Amino acid sequence: MTTHPSDLVTETFEAQRDRLRALAYRVLGSHADAEDVVQEAWMRLVRQDEAAIGNLAGWLTTVVGRISLDLLRSRQAHPETTYGHEFADLVVTPADEPTPDEQVALADSVGFALLVVLDSLTPSERLAFVLHDMFAVPFQEIGQILGKSADATKMIASRARRKVQATDRPADPGREHQEVVQAFRAAALGGDFEALLRVLDPNVKLTVDTPGGVVVTLGATAVASGARMFSGEVARQRAVLVNGVPGHMSWRSDGTPLSVIAFTVADGRITDIHIVVDPAKLASIDLPATA
Repeated sequence: MTTHPSDLVTETFEAQRDRLRALAYRVLGSHADAEDVVQEAWMRLVRQDEAAIGNLAGWLTTVVGRISLDLLRSRQAHPETTYGHEFADLVVTPADEPTPDEQVALADSVGFALLVVLDSLTPSERLAFVLHDMFAVPFQEIGQILGKSADATKMIASRARRKVQATDRPADPGREHQEVVQAFRAAALGGDFEALLRVLDPNVKLTVDTPGGVVVTLGATAVASGARMFSGEVARQRAVLVNGVPGHMSWRSDGTPLSVIAFTVADGRITDIHIVVDPAKLASIDLPATA
């Protein structure tokens, strides 16, 4: 039965909303999913006996964490489900000489490369890392979400931290990264399947934001087989940085944007490719002029 929360509970929830949304976004990597999680937390709060909640902020953190964990586990069990990072927050700047304003915008952008690294963690590792290292939630509280002891939760967070530190790279794309991206594009445009496999990590993930939703493809063979999407009606293109990682921007002959592509490179191979081809999403991104 739905009840009406008191003004104090409503005010406290609204004061916590931004923090809860940020927490869910770091865990899930999707603004839309984060909004849904926070809304679900509110619906659960409405049905909860207020007198039974001792610490409302902690209760909300726990609920948002549990809902997010369930969603992460669902994604892992159904990798074919369409999901991915939101692209409206992308900062796209020229790869050659960004202006001072573009450099500031890039510095303030969401850590796209970090979100990619977080995707490599298990749901429990990702939740523990985000809650403890980014939001300073005590291990005992995180353990209650995971169903683990505080010591076991600390070990999970430490394992996640080691993975992040081992794979996270500085935002500077570097000459080697650009060369890998250029080799991929040349192989894709030339239809050279073997050359594509040489530059793709065996576990590469391709995420494409289409008008019909976000579609994920896993594995070098599958990504290389679908590489024809990197060719097409391209009249102009230029190298860009997409939230600090190497990418490309392309336009049709009439000057309308065709795609934005971001590549994550590690150890000389491409580990993640993110593509925006949805015209509505492209229109929401502040894009540089054609080269």
